[in-house]
Amino acid sequence: MESSPAAPDVFQVWIMASRPRTLPAAAAPVIAGSAAAFSTGHFDLLPALAALLGALLLQIGANFANDVFDYHKGADTADRLGPVRVTSAGLLSPEQVKAGMWTVFALAALCGLYLAFHAGWPVVLIGLLSILTAIAYTGGPYPLGYHGLGEVAVFLFFGLAAVCGTYYVQALRLDPVAVWTAMPMGLLTVAILVVNNLRDVETDRAAGKMTLAARFGAQWARREYRVVVGTAYLLPLGMWLTGQGSPFLLISWLSLPMFISLARDASSLTGRPLNKVLGQTGQLELLYGLCLSAGFILQTFIRK
Repeated sequence: MESSPAAPDVFQVWIMASRPRTLPAAAAPVIAGSAAAFSTGHFDLLPALAALLGALLLQIGANFANDVFDYHKGADTADRLGPVRVTSAGLLSPEQVKAGMWTVFALAALCGLYLAFHAGWPVVLIGLLSILTAIAYTGGPYPLGYHGLGEVAVFLFFGLAAVCGTYYVQALRLDPVAVWTAMPMGLLTVAILVVNNLRDVETDRAAGKMTLAARFGAQWARREYRVVVGTAYLLPLGMWLTGQGSPFLLISWLSLPMFISLARDASSLTGRPLNKVLGQTGQLELLYGLCLSAGFILQTFIRK
């Protein structure tokens, strides 16, 4: 007689709830924003580290929020194709997940408090809006993710807010190079969301979660994936041609083979196999961010 697999311990359950595969989406924009600050002579290690820790905590808090609020709205059913959600699986109670969410957001606020003392009130505004958006994505009276606004929210907060905020806390000002850097990082994070929504088209429709993929269909989402990532690769060229960077920024194109492979998979796979594409798109964003950062660093040393 076969024994049933052992239930995960509490630590493993919380790790599962934090969804580690999503964390590159939080780290990559901060790395790129710090490299942009380095290229303009404004890199500052402690604020950069605080921004990185705060971004990771905000992502984990958002994951906890999505876990518990999707459960309350009935979006996580037995037909779910994505990774296990701890609330719907009964591994943690909704009260436990909400307590974890607020604890993690409080820790993120401590990072923000340090950055606010260092860089002033704009950091407070960014932090508060980030926490509110993380909750409002699946919670509240008008959940953004349920009304086709997920891509907008992700681009604004994982792109513009994350990169420009990281740059600002080091430079204490905002330069065009920060905005240029924010755009591809935001688009690559949007691509992660697109794969998630592509995988869940049918179950989201059944739950009334009208993402753009659910509204316009799987083929539309596949085109959206190619367009947003393709545009991310064109933006370093735009930075060079407009004088906001050098040809070294095209080092980011070294990650193109990975994108080509992922675009092929996203165009042919459906359902649960897209989980692999989802995780690898997060890896693509991290690789792209590291390559773009290497370009910023190289152009700085060559210029010297």
